[in-house]
Amino acid sequence: MTVIVRDLRPADRTDVEDFARVRHLALPYILWTPDAIVHSLAHTHPDARFRSLVAEEDGEVIGTAQVQLAHDSPEPGQGLLNIYVRPDRTRRGAGGLLVRTAEEHLAEHGATKLFAWVLDEPANRDFAERHGYRAGRSAHFLRLDLAEGTLPPLQSPPPGVELRSAADVADDPRPLFELDAETTRDEPSDVDTEFTEYETWIEESWKHPLLDRELTTIAFVEGRPAAFSVAFTDPATGRYATAMTGTARAFRGRGLAKLAKNASLHRARAAGLTEALTGNDVGNGPMLAINKWFGYEICATEVRYVRELG
Repeated sequence: MTVIVRDLRPADRTDVEDFARVRHLALPYILWTPDAIVHSLAHTHPDARFRSLVAEEDGEVIGTAQVQLAHDSPEPGQGLLNIYVRPDRTRRGAGGLLVRTAEEHLAEHGATKLFAWVLDEPANRDFAERHGYRAGRSAHFLRLDLAEGTLPPLQSPPPGVELRSAADVADDPRPLFELDAETTRDEPSDVDTEFTEYETWIEESWKHPLLDRELTTIAFVEGRPAAFSVAFTDPATGRYATAMTGTARAFRGRGLAKLAKNASLHRARAAGLTEALTGNDVGNGPMLAINKWFGYEICATEVRYVRELG
């Protein structure tokens, strides 16, 4: 049995579907679709040096990696690699080959500090530590049964607040970009992110194939976007995922993010979606409390590992 690592072939639909299948088997708490995987390859900013890799054993895709520089961070030299191998195809050398290929690519383009998310399971953590990575912060994956669970009742917006969908601002999504940029800067993370290029955001985020503009909900206060909840959906599987929820600094403490997300979840259930997914840093107490209020339950935890090169 021979394992090789190569770049994903985006024009080969079977190859992309195999990539998505491995990701889903290894990490079922995130939406993985072929169209989303191809979109990332085609539209991630060139400065990210983004690559999608596969590990192939005798013609079968058994492992995957997504690799990039944190080009939108104010701190240079940071690289991101996320390695996932089919759970029934581990211990065949695929993970190690993917790590080595990813590290060489990132080092070649100036990365000196590498970050990787690792599921909080003994075998996965041992793998990361054997490759020189040390554990850092953690984050939870959470799940909500939309079909059978009970959502909090819908609430009427208070005076001066209006709920709109992202589809309502399709003619000019720049205010949503500005809200996304402000709230993302305040997200707990090892790698700070700054959205500064509107056109890049349009290509990467606004045109993302999983973005559901009808279910993405924005709370406007006297005409100004104040809070939002971004919805990704995969109607073929009935799954809904919250990609981002946040509130502009000037409007925090008023329950606006909860209001927007509640409206989105109710409309998602009405549309026939059956499962809602999200994720939160363990240090993000306010959002964890909101999701507990909705009825989400923790279904897995991942740990951010870091390695400094040379």
